Amino acid sequence: MNSIPLTHILFVSTALFFIGMYGLFTRRNMITMLMSVELLLNSVNINFVAFNKYLYPGNLEGIFFTMFIITIAAAEAAVAIAIIINLYRSHQSIDVEDATDMKY
Repeated sequence: MNSIPLTHILFVSTALFFIGMYGLFTRRNMITMLMSVELLLNSVNINFVAFNKYLYPGNLEGIFFTMFIITIAAAEAAVAIAIIINLYRSHQSIDVEDATDMKY
């Protein structure tokens, strides 16, 4: 059974990371920005799993870090969606520009 080379996995991870960075810096919709942050976290997860497989195949440290990041990402998504819903209720928009002129 042939294994996928590490360079191919790192290329996919790098592509996901830069797509996430592009989406985070160019979009104004908060949901799109949240999806971009999730892409960034998933690219890091791919790196952890790939390096765990190729450098330390008998250990599970990379898998444990990945599980931790997935847990944190789920909590981050829940909090971010709650903030987005609150912003939409107060401004009828989820645009980032509308969030800067909130009234307290």
